[in-house]
Amino acid sequence: MINLEVPKKAGALINQAYQAAAEVFRPISRKYDRAEHTYPAELDMFAALLDGLNSSGEGGAGAAGVRRSGSDDSAKGNRNGANLNVVLGTIEMCWGDVGLLLSMPRQGLGNAAISSVATDEQLERFSGMWAAMAITEPGFGSDSAAVSTTARLDGDHYVLNGEKIFVTSGERADAVVVWATLDKSKGRAAIKSFVVEKGTPGFEVVRTEHKLGIRASDTAVLRFENCRVPRENLLGTPEIDTKKGFAGVMQTFDNTRPLVAAMAIGVARAALDETRKILTTAGVTIDYDRPANSQHAAAAEFLRLEADYESAYLLTLESAWMADNRKPNSLQASMAKAKAGRSVVEIALKCVELTGAYSEESLLEKWARDAKILDIFEGTQQIQQLIVARRILGKSSAELK
Repeated sequence: MINLEVPKKAGALINQAYQAAAEVFRPISRKYDRAEHTYPAELDMFAALLDGLNSSGEGGAGAAGVRRSGSDDSAKGNRNGANLNVVLGTIEMCWGDVGLLLSMPRQGLGNAAISSVATDEQLERFSGMWAAMAITEPGFGSDSAAVSTTARLDGDHYVLNGEKIFVTSGERADAVVVWATLDKSKGRAAIKSFVVEKGTPGFEVVRTEHKLGIRASDTAVLRFENCRVPRENLLGTPEIDTKKGFAGVMQTFDNTRPLVAAMAIGVARAALDETRKILTTAGVTIDYDRPANSQHAAAAEFLRLEADYESAYLLTLESAWMADNRKPNSLQASMAKAKAGRSVVEIALKCVELTGAYSEESLLEKWARDAKILDIFEGTQQIQQLIVARRILGKSSAELK
């Protein structure tokens, strides 16, 4: 049976992540929000720490995904493993600053993709690499099946052609996991992911974007023009299985969506913590032993926001727990991402409203800007709801659009 209490063995990890968030991220949060496109050099030592935590098998506090095992561990009882640890650590770090976490070397969403679908040989070969993930193109947003970047096999290489936009860490990362189609006529099943290392001829960083939020991280536009990638850099199998369809590359999202949900939860909790302090200083008492409608209007609103946060938090822990226990979690991962993404936007904006913290004197202003991307990337709110509906109703993507 699932137990959503935080496991005791995760206590040290959570404490380490919290200390890093409080002592390193928070003091430089506004600095790198203002100095967009400047790499936060203070993060290098923490990246090394997270490398050690991830290699230990216990999971770190970054955004690097966790590899699933094919073995059946059901006889050993419940597992609270690396997926849950990474989620718990991510929450703490994003309580400090989500943009800075996304700037951590070797903790990119591309690393989660490699962890999800790479072979053992590829895992070893790409170990220590910082990988971004490139999916979205100028011609589509959340419909990943609409990928038009092409990959044509030519001898021992695939030749990639296309353009990718909104690539987090696209300029700073060592490599990019690029989604491309082997044969557009065969639909979703032909979409594969390729590890393209920086410096590969034909791979160009076109520009970095100026953004609303998460300004500490870089977001790039990438172009691939006759870019030759070794065939062994294709993640997973090169065979096009129309029966299996899109399942191979989409498994990446089962790992990354709970992580993005965890990022949203961290930002939401930061906003709630700061709002509680401001309301308390203003003389507003939040009483958990009295009905909300008999309290100060601001206290009643705070209690509603906190309940919304708790539901998103529990959904996210559930999706991570399922991954640790070898249970399919695509539905729960999308539910967690949808709920947390929507909740963090409402919570952050409402906290600004409750406190009047509209200027740069308060980090609440920044968190309100950071929140929106967490409802967009790794699949928008609308896409998550569509996925949930398909899963619950047993409909295919062709039947329910």
